[in-house]
Amino acid sequence: MAVANLDDVRAMAARRLPKVFFEYIDGAAFSEETARRNVADFRRIELQQRVLIDVSRRDLQVDYLGRRRALPIALGPVGFSGLFSERGEIKAARAAHAAGIPYCLSSFAITSLEELRAATRGTLWFQLYVLRERELARRMIETAIAADVEALCVTVDTPVGGLREKDVRNGFRSLTKVTPRLALALARKPMWCARILRRGIPEIGNLAGLPEYGSNALEQAARLAAHIDASMTWESIAWIRKLWPRKLVLKGILNAIDASEAVRVGADAIVVSNHGGRQLDCASSTIAALPRIADAVGSDIEVLLDGGIRRGSDVLKALALGARGVLLGRAYAYGLAADGERGVARVIELIATELDLQMAQMGLCHLRDMARRRDELLRIRGDVSG
Repeated sequence: MAVANLDDVRAMAARRLPKVFFEYIDGAAFSEETARRNVADFRRIELQQRVLIDVSRRDLQVDYLGRRRALPIALGPVGFSGLFSERGEIKAARAAHAAGIPYCLSSFAITSLEELRAATRGTLWFQLYVLRERELARRMIETAIAADVEALCVTVDTPVGGLREKDVRNGFRSLTKVTPRLALALARKPMWCARILRRGIPEIGNLAGLPEYGSNALEQAARLAAHIDASMTWESIAWIRKLWPRKLVLKGILNAIDASEAVRVGADAIVVSNHGGRQLDCASSTIAALPRIADAVGSDIEVLLDGGIRRGSDVLKALALGARGVLLGRAYAYGLAADGERGVARVIELIATELDLQMAQMGLCHLRDMARRRDELLRIRGDVSG
């Protein structure tokens, strides 16, 4: 896969995927302002060069959630990954594990948690939406425990689904079955169709044995989304905390008050996230929100970040401003669509290589020193100050 950066990977994904699925990855809510800010605000943070420092031995390892990681990166949950490439969740997880980093399975995955665990040996996380049917949520938690999942990542920023205008134009937002319009669009990518349909009509793996949710991934996703509990509160998280004995991560925190509440209910970590700009449009970028959240919680809870990570320099900036690590979403989804497991591995390699080279050019040997030397190594232009 001869690509130099993530833009190349994205372009390849656009060529290989049916338009409806590429724009599902690529799209964001309404005017997509938040999604643009996620990327643009990183560009307003300058890294400062240092010279004549021995950087011959560099260490990219970091610690979070009680374990040492090979990189300050995890692969976050991306729904429908199994439609971007055949057995896409398994391919992404294998690429993550080969790099020594965790993989988080989405509730909206084509691969079930049991199937993923049988196919992989590395660190798995599982993303959970709080559903009105608490028994289904309980069942998913019990499955995650049995699958030796390290961390449960509860998505908290989706009481209602965001409206993505690309999906509206494609007719994807309201789909529950393959329409003639969708069939025509898919037929333009015959190789994709052949690979994805090789194993039959795709279904959401974690809804196996629940015919009331439908018989195909589109129908199941629509019904599952409709059952996300819009009345969920911090007491809902407390209920999950009692059921879940391992690391509990709340994903979708963009406010220091909510971060402090996460500490109160016993979460082990939060992900500063705006759902990739796919929920509240015109919200803060995650990198702009990060400093005030990190300052508010101090060492009371671990802070991770997603949204807008496109380069290794973005990872450095997030670490400097208070994150222990970052989650990739769109970045690796592009890689998966472009070239399966190799594409995901290439995205991880691109980011890790840039991270390694740029830390050396800044006079850093250990990533843990980035936050301590923030004032020396960062310069923020404009209002990206948290």
